[in-house]
Amino acid sequence: MTRASLPGRYPEIYESARRDPEAFWLDAARALDWARAPERAFAPDSGPYGRWFPDGTLNACHNAVDRHADGARADQVAIRYDSPVTGTKRSITYRALRDEVAVLAAALADLGVGKGDRVILYMPMVPEALFGMLACARLGAVHSVVFGGFAANELAVRIEDAAPKVVLAASCGIEPNRVVAYKPLLDAAIAASRHKPEACLILQRPQGPATLVAGRDRDWAEAVAAARAAGRSAACVPVAATDPLYILYTSGTTGKPKGVVRDTGGYLVALAWSMPNLYGVQPGETYFCASDIGWVVGHSYIVYAPLLHGCTTVLYEGKPVGTPDAGAFWRVVAEYGVVCLFTAPTALRAIKKEDSAGARIADHDLSAFRTLFLAGERADPDSVAWAERVLGRPVIDHWWQTETGWPIAGNPMGLGLLPVKHGSTCVPMPGYRVEVLDEGGKPVPPGTMGTIAIRLPLPPGCLPTLWGSDERMRSSYLATFPGYYDTSDAGVIDADGYITVLGRTDDIINVAGHRLSTGGMEAVLASHPDVAECAVIGIRDALKGEVPCGFVVLKAGVDRPTEAIERELVAKVRDEIGPVAAFKLALTVPRLPKTRSGKILRATMKRIADHEPWTMPATIDDAAALDEIGDSLKGRGIGAAQ
Repeated sequence: MTRASLPGRYPEIYESARRDPEAFWLDAARALDWARAPERAFAPDSGPYGRWFPDGTLNACHNAVDRHADGARADQVAIRYDSPVTGTKRSITYRALRDEVAVLAAALADLGVGKGDRVILYMPMVPEALFGMLACARLGAVHSVVFGGFAANELAVRIEDAAPKVVLAASCGIEPNRVVAYKPLLDAAIAASRHKPEACLILQRPQGPATLVAGRDRDWAEAVAAARAAGRSAACVPVAATDPLYILYTSGTTGKPKGVVRDTGGYLVALAWSMPNLYGVQPGETYFCASDIGWVVGHSYIVYAPLLHGCTTVLYEGKPVGTPDAGAFWRVVAEYGVVCLFTAPTALRAIKKEDSAGARIADHDLSAFRTLFLAGERADPDSVAWAERVLGRPVIDHWWQTETGWPIAGNPMGLGLLPVKHGSTCVPMPGYRVEVLDEGGKPVPPGTMGTIAIRLPLPPGCLPTLWGSDERMRSSYLATFPGYYDTSDAGVIDADGYITVLGRTDDIINVAGHRLSTGGMEAVLASHPDVAECAVIGIRDALKGEVPCGFVVLKAGVDRPTEAIERELVAKVRDEIGPVAAFKLALTVPRLPKTRSGKILRATMKRIADHEPWTMPATIDDAAALDEIGDSLKGRGIGAAQ
């Protein structure tokens, strides 16, 4: 079997985009309403590698909201807000959404926000956050969402880089066991930044009201009420398809932040194509992306893509477990008739850890539910197989990045489900010409590990540049392999064209001259029946260069001696990968240190193990988890103090 012989419509669609990308994407662009429809699909001489739809103009808010509110979907629910942490539920129709966004946009215009201005949002998962993003888009302003509760110094460098005219913020965020005060963090960030926003619009939440700064801060509800009382409502402002819709800073950056720019036209075209063709979701159906608007997944598949496609999107302010239990997602799926759930592998592993038998699933009617999609980090085959078994539905691992804005590879449900290969993210989406290269930039044979790269130009939806720096865009992504975008991910492509992402290129370790994937070792560890999740890092070794060390979290209820389990894990890696892996150290830990988006902090763990200086990452979800890693390493005579 080759890519051309795969079943369904995928081979034909992919080939048509490869053969004539201009015709393919101009046809896809017809899914949108344009103020001026593009006649050219691509301008190769514009920007670092080219720009999509250079002669088109449109408005993102009109396409996501107004065209539905003014048409047959006016009374359809656009947003289902479900907040188990506050006990709040709210349903917002497309008509109500348009009215809320238009009035908020008028309030922003009263603060001087107009086309091209930047607005930073520092918000939790509440409807007003979506109103704010869409209100910026309505005015032609550029929004930049910073994860709510992000550290003050990290927020400060983003304020300084984006130079926002206004900041939209909430007084606090709500976690299952605590209230996180946002306003003191915002005040500290503004004090530390050389750029000072002209105004801050503050949403006062009753769980933690904030003190407003006179002359700078405005009460959100009062500003909106004043605009509504005056009968003010902002219209949609057409912008060039090449104009930025938003800036999204890559997580964990320090110093000069790296602001990924998302253009308007190419992004909307790509998202509109992906909903029916990749996710297999139709207008009017309910789509649940269990992410956060602080991350690219939330931008694309909580906000813009479902609304563009006329779907109902679920805005969930809660956790996969603990709000109240491991059945939280299944309750949401059943209650709202969700057809497609998109979450991170770490959320799935958390559910699996607490409910390994899948007993909570039986509590809910999932008859409308068709597909589970996973992305954000590598999905271990054992967890995918577990979810397939307990759900009885296709479980699709797919792969993309903040920079690409929409999936690079996946199993296109809308074009016909392809054979699933556990561990693989399946096939590239149209427009992505994906290759695996060696260190010299030469393509490698099928099945050979190397750096995954995408031949230029990137398809619509991907970053055209970095905020304020075409040159940094070139040096960061385009210089290593001329003619390609360097994903910095390592992996293989098999003879069928299936892509397997093994991890970041810095997760490839060199053991006595052998290049080995920590992701491959993690897959072996995760297949042990007692393991809920795991991470493997390379530790510096004077003899072999590096040796692997595995950290494992056990499933709830496992009461066997950890020493016995650790011995079994070492033997399992030796049996399945071979002695070449030199895998001799497995450590059981209570939890793994992760970012708020669920990514395991492998690089920081490695610095601790290598006795190198390290700092507490701004994006960490639970700082105590890093201390536990350090303690477990020191117990074996490895590691360093902070």
